Amino acid sequence: MRDEALEPADLYDRRMRVVDVGGGTGFTTLGIVKHVDAKNVTILDQSPHQLAKAKQKEALKECKIIEGDAEDLPFPTDYADRYVSAGSIEYWPDPQRGIKEAYRVLKIGGKACIIGPVYPTFWLSHVQLKKIGPKWYRGVRRHGLIMGCSVTGVKPLSGDSPLQLGPKAEDVEKPVNRFVFLLRFILGAIAATYFVLVPVYMWLKDQIVPKGMPI
Repeated sequence: MRDEALEPADLYDRRMRVVDVGGGTGFTTLGIVKHVDAKNVTILDQSPHQLAKAKQKEALKECKIIEGDAEDLPFPTDYADRYVSAGSIEYWPDPQRGIKEAYRVLKIGGKACIIGPVYPTFWLSHVQLKKIGPKWYRGVRRHGLIMGCSVTGVKPLSGDSPLQLGPKAEDVEKPVNRFVFLLRFILGAIAATYFVLVPVYMWLKDQIVPKGMPI
């Protein structure tokens, strides 16, 4: 599914400058470097533990790997040809701020490809949409967020985004509230369990229900 999700990013030139925001262990980056020289790719993530795993991957040895915040990117305006973020936006405290940053760091004509679990429904969105998911789902979208979506847009003008936002929803430099952290950890563990069980359930249905019949 990784290669399928990256298709809308249009990585057609090995000389492209690409930023992989929320790149974590480098799983998505491995798909990027199939099409772009690793020396032109930057992996950014808030977790040093995740990035340590990315650094161990031989194919990513020439990538620039840095810690950073998706909502406050350490890149100049009009910097990258492609912005990629996979499986990260659902964890951002203020997704609009992260999208605003994606717009800012892209060059004019540059393309952003954000891959997440929610299919956008706002009718005014001028973006390219691509559903992704395991074949055994047979296109079904039930039981919650069981399918993903690549959302791709092109930067039409140079400079910063015209979107005006207030103060950041969460300051990562402030001390962590232990109660909030524990609550988020519990909710995250429940969600992770659900996301494991649903694909197993759908796979079993795919094995039982005859091909060609809806599941």
